[in-house]
Amino acid sequence: MQAMGYEAVIGLEVHAQLLTRSKLFCKCSTTYGAEPNNQTCPVCLGMPGVLPVLNEKATEYAIRFGLAINNNPQGTSVFSRKNYFYPDLPKGYQITQFEHPVVGAGSLTIELDDGTTRDVAITRAHLEEDAGQSHHEGWPQCNKKSYVNLNRAGVPLLEIVTEPDIHSPDEAFAYLRELKDILVHLEICDGNMEEGSMRCDANVSVRPIGTSKLGTRTEIKNLNSFNNVRRGIYYEIERQITVLTQGGEVEQCTLMWDVDSQSTKMMRGKEDSHDYRYFPEPDLLPLTLSEERVAKVRAEMPELPRKKYRRFIDDYGLIRPDAQRLISEKALASYYERVADHSGNPKAACNWIMSELLRELKAHEGGLQDCKIQPKQLGDLIRLIDAGSISGKIGKEVFAAMYATGKDPKTVIEEKGLVQITDEGALDKVIEEILAAHESQVADYRAGKTKIMGFFVGKVMKATRGKGNPGTVNKILRARLDN
Repeated sequence: MQAMGYEAVIGLEVHAQLLTRSKLFCKCSTTYGAEPNNQTCPVCLGMPGVLPVLNEKATEYAIRFGLAINNNPQGTSVFSRKNYFYPDLPKGYQITQFEHPVVGAGSLTIELDDGTTRDVAITRAHLEEDAGQSHHEGWPQCNKKSYVNLNRAGVPLLEIVTEPDIHSPDEAFAYLRELKDILVHLEICDGNMEEGSMRCDANVSVRPIGTSKLGTRTEIKNLNSFNNVRRGIYYEIERQITVLTQGGEVEQCTLMWDVDSQSTKMMRGKEDSHDYRYFPEPDLLPLTLSEERVAKVRAEMPELPRKKYRRFIDDYGLIRPDAQRLISEKALASYYERVADHSGNPKAACNWIMSELLRELKAHEGGLQDCKIQPKQLGDLIRLIDAGSISGKIGKEVFAAMYATGKDPKTVIEEKGLVQITDEGALDKVIEEILAAHESQVADYRAGKTKIMGFFVGKVMKATRGKGNPGTVNKILRARLDN
């Protein structure tokens, strides 16, 4: 993004909550929505004399991510203590990784709305424990005091840090979308920003176009959706350019994004790494990843979303927005593939899922796991339409019944008497009666007003209760009208 002689330089820090059943260093549950302070123990509460034990599954998830961004996470990484004092940090420090992260440099490919692609460099990804949660509203006497819920303290996070390699709000949005798809397909994070399982901070600076020195950066927090990330970055770029063009200086600080005013607001002066007094965690040995362990994880890696996205476009002939929507949920992508393969009509499979299925899922506020229509059943429905057994219009009626009951399409068609009429003799008799009843419209057609054909088709379909084969109806109508 360039404006008034300046260009933006953006780096993103994403905290992805890993889908482990227990916390990073203890056995407490990570289930969302439990009663406050009901999922804690002496370890995550920071009691004296307790020792942390590393969650092996969290380590495996970090390895998966490293392989997905073209990093080979082998060798030794070290945990460190990051020291700061805040009410929701019971130990007074956070166990994280600093100089030797579990995942080093890598990259991922982003695609913008105009179809252009580029690689975004990732500096590192490291394991760390989450802090607790402070509540400043919604509880009694919140005007006088705040509350702390420590259920989240110790929950495993993977912090993913980019290089200052992003140059517009749209690129930041595309990066987050790609990153979420990767995390979800790897089944290591659900990507739910509303529940806080994927959180993003944006470091933003501007510099004169053509220069290489980075400008003073600010960090924006409280960005709880992809759109808010885009809006917050856009606002901060404009604010910094305004400050500089008016002769001022940008102050390094931490900002929060205020959704109500759609603006950034000052939180505190920005700390640097030395302010946290990092030092190696004395209660944890260095984490050593062997070549054999990484090879085992590599052998179990699923197809990554970028590859699946290209395959949906190249092999199935889908348009980019449809392919992007389908891969945004791993279960939806899998559902689509099974429908496409069984029906033999990938484009029709996409159309039915994007229109009918997603509409029903949204209307009933249920997920794909609650859908009664199995991929094979939807594939059978598409086959029946392609074979001319029923029309597309009747197909929608059949689909609705299938969604409500879970019955096979043939069963629904038989029960409702919806078999398409393909007998030319039967249709010819209906058409003859309709033409006889509308002599003036017949005369108009023969006088050159051929658009009136739709009128006759509609009358036939109404007379046959939508069961007339459209191709056969059009064929017989043209034969009679053109004579």
